[in-house]
Amino acid sequence: MNTLFVLLDGMEDDPHPLLNGKKPYEVAKMPFMQEKAPHKFYTTGRGYTQLFLNEFFTGHPPDISRAVLEALGLGMDLSGNRTAYRMSPAEIRDGMIRWSYHAHVFCDELMSKMMKNLNILEKYDPEIKFFLNGRAVLTMDCDDVPDLPAPPVDAPFKEVPGDLGTFVMKVAEEMNGITDYPWGCGKLGRQHPPFECLGKMTAISDSPTALGVAASIGHEIQLINDVEQRFPAAKEALKHGNVFLHIDEVDEYSHQKDPYKKIGILEKTDHLMEEYFGDVERVVYFVDHGTSCVTGEHIIMNVPYWTNIETGISDGELVPLNQVVPGLMR
Repeated sequence: MNTLFVLLDGMEDDPHPLLNGKKPYEVAKMPFMQEKAPHKFYTTGRGYTQLFLNEFFTGHPPDISRAVLEALGLGMDLSGNRTAYRMSPAEIRDGMIRWSYHAHVFCDELMSKMMKNLNILEKYDPEIKFFLNGRAVLTMDCDDVPDLPAPPVDAPFKEVPGDLGTFVMKVAEEMNGITDYPWGCGKLGRQHPPFECLGKMTAISDSPTALGVAASIGHEIQLINDVEQRFPAAKEALKHGNVFLHIDEVDEYSHQKDPYKKIGILEKTDHLMEEYFGDVERVVYFVDHGTSCVTGEHIIMNVPYWTNIETGISDGELVPLNQVVPGLMR
């Protein structure tokens, strides 16, 4: 009997003044989830999805950087001396790096400028792959692993060293301060093995972060951008093994500080779950961190997980993150 793990990325939140002091998921109508997963527990959240998922599925924090995981999720070359760089849309102005979560407005132009100027890095044999709204992963035959500010919190500008910095600032010059800024840089390292109880698993997501964690521990991955298309794919995969289904849009709308979009995607997820998994026998809904629709930032906090699996644990109990999957799968 296979298990469906559904990550509602960043579902936890702050109380919102537009919702009479309630959190978006407390307002969202999710009758199928509430009824299908009557056992409700908590675990310890982490600041980023890859930190949570690695510990959730292996019992250990990752030894691999965000950019490397995402390169794995996108099927990029990390052999030899190659280094990976996560590139996120940002505006550099007034001595600050201001991260953009509305990059759909300019992402086509941004990607065009990035490709036009990639020749600056030609001697490093660069490979770049874009994903949601102009985000990208860049890999190069290069030793530079700079420690740079990371989203979602705006930060004082820090100059990117070397030719990579020249590339970043050339794009910014041509786009009036807008560029893809690197962070989460690193080289391929050691990964911890997954819990044996997970057996064969397929990960389905639009996020190379989540897919990269799954790929790094040997599981199959499917990159599917359209949220509605993920559900039939997950239904088919569940016939052959366990499935990890990622709803990344919950987090994305939180960064946009739009509680109504967040409510909408949670309600849509509930509808799609009922349509495709009305008879699912083993399901786990879980959350990796809070993402505030008030500030747009991640919140490190205890997070809920809901299931229909009998665990012998009292409802409402706080379970250490590295004990959640073994407790569910034993």
